[in-house]
Amino acid sequence: MFLNCHSYHSLRYGTIPLDELVTEATKFGASTLALTDINTVTGIYDFVRQCNAVGIKPLVGMEFRRDNELLYIALAKNADGIAEMNRYLTNYNLEKAPLPDGAPAFNDCIVIYTLESKPTMLRENEYIGIRSDQLTKLYAQSGLGKFVVLHPITVRSKKEFNLHKILRAIDLNILGSLLKESDCCLPTEMFTTESGLIEKFSAFPEIIKNTEAVISCCNYEFDFETPKNRKFYTNDRLSDMQLLTSLAQHGFKTKYGNNNKVAKARLTKELKVIDQLEFSGYFLITWDIIRYSNSMGFMHVGRGSGANSIVAYCLGITAICPMELDLYFERFLNLNRKNPPDFDIDWSWQDRDTILEYIFTRYGRDYVAFCGTNVEFKHRSIYREIGKVFGLAKDELDKISSNANALNETSITRQIRAYGEMLRKFPNQRSMHSCGILISEKPITNYTTLEMPPKGFPIVQFDMHIAEEIGFEKFDILSQRGLGSIKDTVQLIKKNQGIKVDIEDTTLSLNEEKANEFLAIGRTIGCFYIESPAMRGLLRRLKCNDYKVLVAASSIIRPGVAQSGMMKEYIFRHNNPDKFEYFHDVFKEQLGETYGIMVYQEDVIKIALHYGGLPAEDGDVLRRAMSGKGRSLSALQRVKDHFFECCSQQGHPLKLSEEIYRQIESFAGYSFCKAHSASYAVESYQSLYLKVYYPIEFSVAVINNQGGFYRTEVYIHEARMMGANIHNPCVNRSDYQTNLNGKDIFLGFMHLQGLQLNVAEKIVADREENGDYLSLENFIKRVEVGIEGIQTLICIGAFRFTGKTKAELMIAARLLLINHKPSKNHLLIEEPIKNYTLPVLDRDPLEDAFDEIELLSFPTSCSPFEILQTDYRGEVFAKDLLQHHKKQIKMLAYLISTKHVPTKAGDMFFGTWIDVNGEYFDTAHFANSLKRFPFLGGGIYRFTGKVEVDFHFPTITVTEMYKEPFVADPRFSSSDKKFEVQNKLKPDVSMTNRKPYPQEHEIGLPRKSAFN
Repeated sequence: MFLNCHSYHSLRYGTIPLDELVTEATKFGASTLALTDINTVTGIYDFVRQCNAVGIKPLVGMEFRRDNELLYIALAKNADGIAEMNRYLTNYNLEKAPLPDGAPAFNDCIVIYTLESKPTMLRENEYIGIRSDQLTKLYAQSGLGKFVVLHPITVRSKKEFNLHKILRAIDLNILGSLLKESDCCLPTEMFTTESGLIEKFSAFPEIIKNTEAVISCCNYEFDFETPKNRKFYTNDRLSDMQLLTSLAQHGFKTKYGNNNKVAKARLTKELKVIDQLEFSGYFLITWDIIRYSNSMGFMHVGRGSGANSIVAYCLGITAICPMELDLYFERFLNLNRKNPPDFDIDWSWQDRDTILEYIFTRYGRDYVAFCGTNVEFKHRSIYREIGKVFGLAKDELDKISSNANALNETSITRQIRAYGEMLRKFPNQRSMHSCGILISEKPITNYTTLEMPPKGFPIVQFDMHIAEEIGFEKFDILSQRGLGSIKDTVQLIKKNQGIKVDIEDTTLSLNEEKANEFLAIGRTIGCFYIESPAMRGLLRRLKCNDYKVLVAASSIIRPGVAQSGMMKEYIFRHNNPDKFEYFHDVFKEQLGETYGIMVYQEDVIKIALHYGGLPAEDGDVLRRAMSGKGRSLSALQRVKDHFFECCSQQGHPLKLSEEIYRQIESFAGYSFCKAHSASYAVESYQSLYLKVYYPIEFSVAVINNQGGFYRTEVYIHEARMMGANIHNPCVNRSDYQTNLNGKDIFLGFMHLQGLQLNVAEKIVADREENGDYLSLENFIKRVEVGIEGIQTLICIGAFRFTGKTKAELMIAARLLLINHKPSKNHLLIEEPIKNYTLPVLDRDPLEDAFDEIELLSFPTSCSPFEILQTDYRGEVFAKDLLQHHKKQIKMLAYLISTKHVPTKAGDMFFGTWIDVNGEYFDTAHFANSLKRFPFLGGGIYRFTGKVEVDFHFPTITVTEMYKEPFVADPRFSSSDKKFEVQNKLKPDVSMTNRKPYPQEHEIGLPRKSAFN
């Protein structure tokens, strides 16, 4: 009888989580339940499963609303009915058009209007829902043949009704006190017993009969087992397998020749599994996307567990040989995996939209959409949003959003905290998955309504987890700036030096000698994945000088591995191979490359296979179960029992097997996919090779791709250290992005704070069309720009070609703009430039530096050290630190970045700095030191500390630190302005929310053999 139930997927309206909705229905003895969330089918699939599990007949549909106005409720008679609703609502969503008042002529849906919204004429499948409190109005009606019981469900209690009102106020962005009755549900929209509900309508048996008839004709069923992805690339399975086999064999000959029997056997085995799982279409569609990408000249990186496949390697989807790295195909696909994992493929952020457009066009917009995501109410936003409903002032909102207990205890703050706890994990809005694409065999609206977010590609209304549950495997089409930097570097090299670099030929860069030298000393700023302070420190501690060590480093730097303590243990064993013993011979044979440590997810499979005797596919089941991807504790117990049975059959002592299982268990939760690390390492080598041999072009490309870990200033510093000449923006030489001519780098207008985008684009466009600007006056005639834009350009020196001082140009600009009217028509003969007699104004040479800090956030005409009040430059420099182990030193340095790290003794920070010679080094700041000597923003600091060299990497533990003042800003006379601009210097700050790393004695990995 409950034909109109809302879950919390009725965003900012419903208050009942989906599973609790079904549980609540069982408490009240409901035999039938209809989920009709507002304009969405997000929850119907979980709802159907949960209802079936408890013996409730599930009805599914939607409540159609325009803004907050309820138009009608639609219930699906069958799967075609859901498709009808989805198609109908999708058309309006994609057009961003309002829904009309009445329902269309649905064929497979029941439509229920309210008494208030009923039309004058009803179709055969249309009814009027009436609430029990409206029954007295029936006496004015001519007949009861079209009435059904309507008892909406939105809340479970008075407190939830109050939460509902808070959600409505959040949605409408108004104070709670301003809500109208029509904005909210009725306080009676709660469950009652089905018998009690029928009793209320006992005087109207025809209404009950109509309701039962509606329920009887609605029989929605869903096939959760059949894959929903596009089945075939060609027309059928046989043709797909023939094409896939042919392509794989062709690629195999190119990569392995004709005589590699081991690789050939691996290829045959993989093709057989792919065919058995009917996954050939998925491989071919991925290959087709890569083929298109290659035809456009785009770079891509195929990564993730897909790189464990030799078929993917032969098709050109991935670029790493799984045989060379001993990568198990079972980690990617095996017969035990009911939901095969997806390929992760990266493109440059500049190229990704072109790839997406191809996919939508090639496979049909009716069949392709992005996965959705549910954006939940988060901790900070919850209290801010609820605080606004209660009318808190801005300063109070700021306090309570950063700390829920920051305000004095009052009835209001107690309510805010209480309702905040209730809202935790509630969905707040739907958004687009960052990369997951679904390509459906049938029109995708068979399963979901589509929505159109601002990014311009339609999304489904469910997330990736539901997509997998109902039979979709997504294609991950990702983007990153690293590939953009590589691509742009190659283009700059060709333009600037006339050299064509085939960077996609990995034999050029992988394990290249000079690149390995740079790796070993952590000289990797700007390089993909290996430029952060933590990664550069790890590379130095490992003296990383080859591909396989870099692959391991790319894995152990991950938070999970580091937090487990295995990063520390790996560093120790790498540097002390004679100071530990392998726990068991299998660990030495299978994990010798990583010193007996299960660094990778594949290592769990190896130990399960070679110690326990499990088949590789069962080893992957073990890995998935332990990593939290198993479905239940009972499933994990079955896997565990199977492991010990196999170990016993191998003749292993129980205690030894228990210890190895304990180690597997501790590793499996944090370990990282080796193929993923290997793919990343290939790209790291490509970018590093370009940095080594074409450093200036590389730096410009990184700047134009808006950097990586660091701010623009750091990459400009790198370019200067590599021999580049840095020039401020110039109206005759600069573009919107930074450009390069020889060794001369002209910063782009994009870096100028305060210069509007349209002005920057006009400067470049007019210059390209009509030639260089001849003077300030000529510029003002040609480019429509206000005095603020002119001042920005003058202060950064963009008119220095005129030979006039900034003061002269500033006065001239004001005189020129008094009566200036811009003209789009350029005279064939320019009027002579007017000369103004201007007073001679003295200018301090350091004024340029302060202009640059204000407009670029960093100085370019001089070093920050040159504008210090002190002449002191430190007693020790970065290049000398290795010689000062355990010694107290004093230094002066410019702050680059800080990294927050939680420890058991309190929060600490690591700092990265540049000394006066431009060399990098790192510091550690413990909690007790930071209390007395905190960071005070960007700038230059003088500090005292003790040098600690940890496996070739020096760090200074700071005990005392003071920020050094710059000279007074010569542009201002008032004292309060003289030291204001230097506050614009900002370091890169990264915060960490995790538990402290374990100490050495807490790691739990024995360094002795099990037989000692």
